[in-house]
Amino acid sequence: MARLKLKTLREMNDQDLAGKLAELKADLAKLTLEKSKGTLKKQTGHIRWLRRDIARMMTILNERKAGKK
Repeated sequence: MARLKLKTLREMNDQDLAGKLAELKADLAKLTLEKSKGTLKKQTGHIRWLRRDIARMMTILNERKAGKK
């Protein structure tokens, strides 16, 4: 999976962003479970980037929510 650029995230609408966010959270949960079981081999660094992408998406959604008030 390629890293998500801030420019492409800002171009997405709220529904697409929320859908992508749910997808990334599911991937993160799967990788975290594999890590805790000890079966995660090659994607150990992928967890960090997933967490950062999730935080980036949540920041954009919260900025948009604050701007609507």
